Amino acid sequence: MLVQCSALIFTISGATMHIKEETMDILKQFDIGNKFSFVPVLPKASVLIPLFVKKGELHTLMTLRSKQLRSSAGEVCFPGGKRDPSDRDDVDTALREAQEEIGLPPEEVQVVCRLFPIISKGGLLVTPVVGFIEESFCPHPNPAEVSAVFQVPLEFFTSEKDHCTAHGAAGMVGPMHSFHFVDPGSGTQYHIWGLTAMLAILVAALALRKKPEFDVGFDSEDPSSFFQQILHRRISKL
Repeated sequence: MLVQCSALIFTISGATMHIKEETMDILKQFDIGNKFSFVPVLPKASVLIPLFVKKGELHTLMTLRSKQLRSSAGEVCFPGGKRDPSDRDDVDTALREAQEEIGLPPEEVQVVCRLFPIISKGGLLVTPVVGFIEESFCPHPNPAEVSAVFQVPLEFFTSEKDHCTAHGAAGMVGPMHSFHFVDPGSGTQYHIWGLTAMLAILVAALALRKKPEFDVGFDSEDPSSFFQQILHRRISKL
């Protein structure tokens, strides 16, 4: 029996490693490098999109911002924020913010790539940084910034079931996506929308190599042209 249990654990561990390595290989193809160096000087921000494998499926961690914050209070976000003068780059910003907000040590994040930057409605150039963390990571949210941390299967962001779309939303170029997610552990319902929803859809489509069941406005196999167009449109209005 002990041998059988050991073999099962080894098999599960091997499957997890395979999913992780395969996902990393896929996402690295979309690393932006210096492709967007043409973007004029704008206030910069970064978010960390933490991925992990749970029961053979890719998941991500998301946060609910404190209602005491001055901006985006009570909204669902990925860990992140504005760049500090001491930050060396976008990755440094994302890792520092994740440590400050949910207690995630930078050395416990295996950074995979930086995805296409998006100009937020507030005029920030936001760069998504994707990284893998261990499933066993236990968040320690900073109550001044974060009121909750929860896990969402990436597959959720490709399904029409709990999704709706609005067009012509203020500050949005293209459709504004909205999801209602019920945490199976706590029963709490979270509203995931706007830029955060768009980033979740993007990562889910790329990592899972799956076209969402709803119109996203971009080619899920090669979304770069869509995000470049968004940048050009927003820059032209600066």
